[in-house]
Amino acid sequence: MIKLRQLMGAACLGMAGSLAYAADAVGEAQKQPLNMTAIMMFFVFVLSTLGITYWAASRTKTTSDFYTAGGGISGFQNGLAIAGDYMSAATLLGLSALTFSKGLDGFIYAIGFFVGWPVILFLMAERLRNLGKFTFADIASYRLDQNRIRTFAAFGSLTVVCFYLIVQMVGAGQLIKLLFGLDYPIAVTVVGVLMVVYVTFGGMIATTWVQIIKACLMLFGGTALLYLSLAQFGFSLESMAAKAVEVHKDGIKIMGPGSLMADPVTAVSLSLGLVFGTAGLPHIMMRFFTVPNAKEARKSVFVASGCIGYFFMVVCILGLAAISIVGTNPAYFEGGVVGGKIIGGGNMPVMHLSMALGGNLFLGFMSAVAFATILAVVSGLALAGASAIAHDLYARIIRKGSASENEEMRVTKFATLALGVVAVVLGIAFEKQNVAFLVGLTFGIAASANFPVLILSMYWKGLTTRGALLGGLIGLLSAVTLVILSKSVWVTVLGNAEPLFPYEQPALFSMPLAFFFTWLFSVTDRSERARKEIDAYDDQYVRSQTGVGAAAASAH
Repeated sequence: MIKLRQLMGAACLGMAGSLAYAADAVGEAQKQPLNMTAIMMFFVFVLSTLGITYWAASRTKTTSDFYTAGGGISGFQNGLAIAGDYMSAATLLGLSALTFSKGLDGFIYAIGFFVGWPVILFLMAERLRNLGKFTFADIASYRLDQNRIRTFAAFGSLTVVCFYLIVQMVGAGQLIKLLFGLDYPIAVTVVGVLMVVYVTFGGMIATTWVQIIKACLMLFGGTALLYLSLAQFGFSLESMAAKAVEVHKDGIKIMGPGSLMADPVTAVSLSLGLVFGTAGLPHIMMRFFTVPNAKEARKSVFVASGCIGYFFMVVCILGLAAISIVGTNPAYFEGGVVGGKIIGGGNMPVMHLSMALGGNLFLGFMSAVAFATILAVVSGLALAGASAIAHDLYARIIRKGSASENEEMRVTKFATLALGVVAVVLGIAFEKQNVAFLVGLTFGIAASANFPVLILSMYWKGLTTRGALLGGLIGLLSAVTLVILSKSVWVTVLGNAEPLFPYEQPALFSMPLAFFFTWLFSVTDRSERARKEIDAYDDQYVRSQTGVGAAAASAH
């Protein structure tokens, strides 16, 4: 039986567009026989994306091109790229495994994670595009103290990026060891090298197209497997569900809410972290600066929502199909014992379903697609981290805006290389560590430090530098502290008997603290600077609504 916490983690991080939990969910994966079909398909993907990078390099001439593709990506293309960030291997493996094991709970979680998109669509997309230029810090510091807020925003972004890169790289190594038969250090190094190549030479243009290709491959693979699965049941979902109820050990119980909804505090905290943490992820926010105007920003969220919603439902149905196709076949269980341990680990039912319905060729294709998802996500993370270092810290803080574009580009490429080395080293160092706590920490920081400052800077006239800085820091520190005191660190990592904080997700507690203290320190700030910052809101509001003065798209 797959552990409840593992299933929750794999499913929720699929929503966050990453392999974030794959490392812990896959666990200490046993190295599988070398899958030459998967490796050949992976090489085809890599060669095609390297060709795109070569093409993108000739079009990446300015910092605007590098950070945001010159704002020249259409809403439809950007929507596919955002969907590519979300339709991850963790979604494909974790969410289908959740449905395979728990039934309706998989569908409930898919719907629950999806509701974060209206927040981004209706509250943020248009204002993000009109107010921002390259990074989250551009918006947060629009009318506040540039040095303090930009420094805080940059370090907040780098913290999220680094933690996220660790879980990505550990997940990459374990998953590729499982799917391809490659050694763990080789898998991690390959991902790191390709990430550096994509970002250093192609910037956002290359990263965007890698994500678009990956999204199309994932949609095609999922749809093809859905068609093959439905064909086994006469294209009747009712027949598929009836057969699943008949053969599943829990019977009809899989058609109702199960144990995953038993703890409302954890459920609410997890949902808050995912919904608002997603809106605070730096590599997601950067995507809204790649489109030419606010209209295309809204369109990109609309397209992404459609693709993501469709894919989640496909994945859940695949998990339901696997109950009767994989769950009754002794070939997919260790020792041939039906109902025992699944070969390759508890998150592998959908891969076995690929083998059962499409043979080794289709299994190789789905394995290659799973690897492709890693490259897309880590490229976006590396770009977000490099932009925080070069644009926010170096060009704006250290050089006070006097750095030339060539100088800033050079720093960005060095930063990308450094992040690549750090990601590989940490990925190898954390190979045998339980990195699950980094998941809650990453989303807790994004929801508690980044999101409150971001949303209040756009919507609340009374926000001041003191409020944003102290409130954001309190959100950051409280999220980190609560994760350390939770079971995932205090017990699992540090070896204590009982956790001091009974829940594993901090957002329900740390995010309200961030909002409260941001408000408190802002309303009690009577300084002259605070008065000027409040007065400057009217100008910001006009630009956020009209886009007058916003960065225009580059001509290519």
